[in-house]
Amino acid sequence: MSLIDGKAAAAAITEAIASDVAARGIKPGLAVVLVGDNPASKVYVANKTKTANRCGFHSVQHTLPGTTTEAELLSLVDTLNADPAIHGILVQLPLPDGLDSARVISAIKPEKDADGLHVVNAGKLTVGDPTAIVPCTPKGSMHLVKSVLGDDLSSLNAVVIGRSRLVGLPMALLLAKANATATIAHSRTKDIADLCRTADILVAAVGRPEMVRGDWIKPGATVIDVGINRIADPSAPKGSRLVGDVAFAEAAERAAHITPVPGGVGPMTIAMLMQNTLEAALASA
Repeated sequence: MSLIDGKAAAAAITEAIASDVAARGIKPGLAVVLVGDNPASKVYVANKTKTANRCGFHSVQHTLPGTTTEAELLSLVDTLNADPAIHGILVQLPLPDGLDSARVISAIKPEKDADGLHVVNAGKLTVGDPTAIVPCTPKGSMHLVKSVLGDDLSSLNAVVIGRSRLVGLPMALLLAKANATATIAHSRTKDIADLCRTADILVAAVGRPEMVRGDWIKPGATVIDVGINRIADPSAPKGSRLVGDVAFAEAAERAAHITPVPGGVGPMTIAMLMQNTLEAALASA
């Protein structure tokens, strides 16, 4: 079994971005908007801001109270849309109750949609338009897949568990674009374990702790675990620990390549956010 080190891959990508930014003498601008005080969101936003600064970006963080109205949030998005120094906008999800995330994401200019969630970018990805901004998590996951299997996935069967706009659907499209035969599984899929056993590439993005057991894994498969779930563990220093959607120890006995949690897909998501912002800056020049 070979561990796919997303942390090392992400570090290499961000270092290359920083070098490229310095060599070009440009200043990509990334604005991250956080609404409310969700603890996990605070950590994610802090990591994104820190990485943007390390890449030499013009980094702006807007932290708004949980009482922010939708009109106030949309007004901020409009301001960022109009700011020529900002090339990428990310509104951290989930938003507090009462705020329509779809409406807010749709208000971002598609060319500044650093997260790749705007319907225009989703449509471009579907039809294979090369100008599509690809959602960060599937983009990072594909980088990890290709790092061990190469760019051409012809003859390989891929199963993606999860059909979200954020990960599952775009991941299946990216796999199909790389010539894999991609299948999307979800909560209504019959005999899901049997389906997973056919997968040369298995991507778990369902948000259920250790749902994928070891005997779901085809021997020699590549497993990409997108899930990040906190579960109780009295033996851990904090009384809890992070696990993925895959039962790692069991799956590692059968997989040829597997991502850990943490240290797998998570760091790649942030690296791809930086890459999307740099590409948006270059496209706007």
